[in-house]
Amino acid sequence: MAQRLKLVKGAARRSALIYGMRLYDARDVASVDDAQIKMTDGTASRITMHFIEGTKEQIRRQLMQSVDAFFELMGEE
Repeated sequence: MAQRLKLVKGAARRSALIYGMRLYDARDVASVDDAQIKMTDGTASRITMHFIEGTKEQIRRQLMQSVDAFFELMGEE
């Protein structure tokens, strides 16, 4: 198991981006449900799995826009 990093005084806070991604034929997808993340303290958190439909280029463009929007919403910390 990987060793956990410890925060050092003055160091930037570390985060983890959780994002589900897998390419399917659009005709095969009936629904998209939330994923569950188990936290180190034993609690659970739910994450929406995103669904983007289109050509590979359309999907790529939308994904990049989604990632940019996510970080804009997070703001500067």
